[in-house]
Amino acid sequence: MSFSQQVKTELQSLKHLSCCNKAELSAMLHINGSIEKNSEGISIVFQTTNNAVIRRFMALTKDLYKIDLTILKKQIKQLRKHDLFVAKITEKVNFLISDLSLINEASLFFQDVDLRLISDECCKKAYLRGVFLASGSINSPETSAYHMEIQSYSLQQAKVIQELCNEFTLNAKVSSNKRGYITYVKEAEKIADFLRVIGANNSLFDFEDSRIKRDFKNSINRVINCDLANEKKAMDAANKQLEYIDIIEKKAKTNLPKSIQEAIFLRKTYPEASLLELSYVSVEHFDEQISKSALNHRFRAIKDLANKVMIEEGMK
Repeated sequence: MSFSQQVKTELQSLKHLSCCNKAELSAMLHINGSIEKNSEGISIVFQTTNNAVIRRFMALTKDLYKIDLTILKKQIKQLRKHDLFVAKITEKVNFLISDLSLINEASLFFQDVDLRLISDECCKKAYLRGVFLASGSINSPETSAYHMEIQSYSLQQAKVIQELCNEFTLNAKVSSNKRGYITYVKEAEKIADFLRVIGANNSLFDFEDSRIKRDFKNSINRVINCDLANEKKAMDAANKQLEYIDIIEKKAKTNLPKSIQEAIFLRKTYPEASLLELSYVSVEHFDEQISKSALNHRFRAIKDLANKVMIEEGMK
């Protein structure tokens, strides 16, 4: 089961106030509803490929309007075989069109939502729950690409959803695609907020748990990679210092200061140690500990001396 299916299965079993149920049902029809007219009259049709969603649609319709539905099941054979559930309402059609705000003042179906349906905050949340059930999806939190989207067939629908999302500060945006328009959210924190808004609390817990584990794992990997990079850098510096020391010992014609001799002794004794590690072990060999800064200064002096020797010997 995908994460989107998990969320919709959870939403299917939730109980809400009658006003919220009406807003949710209206939203589902705004996104995946259609009007059919034939010799028998007008009917309202709702389609989905999700079994949990069709059960939710049936439950809301029967609970609110006490009417029976005709359910058809078809198999779609495209890239992957899956079932298409078609619910057909033939009773109280004109009343439902008006009561669920399925037609606007311009006589256009499934474009605007009557503000009276979503006057309360709980009903706004229910409307968002309905549009997500109808055509929403969320990427698995196991992936690095956090993305939630709701597909719409018109720009007006997408903007209505965007405005409602942003009333809950979800930073939703609208874009077009091959099937119409999508209202989408990209930020992980905002997707978590969206799950909280629509009431998918169990899925929210799973989303946050997966996200925290992923972020923690990434943090550990960054620390490990940083440590490895620092270790390689220290090794490269140590090898270069040993090259300079070898040149000085073979070619230098002057006696070296005690401080330089101490640095050379430490590097040759501990060829793979970092400056900090050399500082710690220096106290075991000399009267006092040599600081990391002092060692860094001495190795710079060794480098300068080696370069001078190479110039004098024509090695550069």
